[in-house]
Amino acid sequence: MEMHQVRYFLALCEELNFTRAAERCNVAQPSLTRAIKQLEGEFGGALFHRERANTHLSELGRTLRPYLEQVFSRAEQAKREAQEFVRLQKTPLRLGLMCTIAPTYLLDLVAAVRTRHPGIELHIVDAAASELQDRLTAGAIDVAIYALPALAVDERLHHMPLYREQFQIVLEPSHRLAAQNAIRVKDLDGEHYLWRINCEYGAAADAIFDAQHVTGPTVYQSERDDWIMAMAAAGLGYAFMPALSVDHPRVVARPLIDPEIWREVALVTVRGRPHSPGVGALVQEAMRMPWAGKPALAMQAAHTQPAAR
Repeated sequence: MEMHQVRYFLALCEELNFTRAAERCNVAQPSLTRAIKQLEGEFGGALFHRERANTHLSELGRTLRPYLEQVFSRAEQAKREAQEFVRLQKTPLRLGLMCTIAPTYLLDLVAAVRTRHPGIELHIVDAAASELQDRLTAGAIDVAIYALPALAVDERLHHMPLYREQFQIVLEPSHRLAAQNAIRVKDLDGEHYLWRINCEYGAAADAIFDAQHVTGPTVYQSERDDWIMAMAAAGLGYAFMPALSVDHPRVVARPLIDPEIWREVALVTVRGRPHSPGVGALVQEAMRMPWAGKPALAMQAAHTQPAAR
């Protein structure tokens, strides 16, 4: 029994007409008839009763039909999976990375994808979180890693949390607030501010500062975190930064409290959009590796859900 014979049989089951079944299968009618006869010889009996204007399934045909439908469905599924595997040997993957994430925590992910999935052609773009979200929804990139305050409630997007980190205040070691273990929002009233233009939580922080009537002059602004930290080290003012991004040897970082501000970094795709095998491979590697020394938050949640129920 060959798969094209099964396909012809199933087409004839639906059409109950040899001419129409042949047209549907894009073959000559004698070829289809010959294939059906070969099946009947293999199964040991007639599959159809042929009458001048009434072709219909025999009892043997009705018995075999569900089994052959299952065989054909499984074969088609195997073919699709094989095609996806072959496509993965050379699959472009457009990945957006938030420019305010410390690169150290993304190197392992990129290396894992390149090592375990050498057929994936990574095209990486870094940008601010809001720009990445716009590119993602527009289809300009396939997947992104970023954080935004309202990300979890955006119904357009599917997000898989990776890790959380607290925002801190970055200062030169001799600053009057550097001796404190933590810095309250009110402690910053009147202090010189170094503005990270691409900070995705800047608006949320501004609202908190305004609510507590905390003000101070902005003395420097930049899209680059390394320049912001350099200005803090020079004593120009303080910066508001996520903890894992602070890596300058001449600054200190203290947690911001009253209130604390945290960001949740997530792997984000568009909900309901068909994705290439490359996206699946990236998700697999992101869930496999540790983030900030712990399993991805999405994996932790998956492991605790059965116990919660």
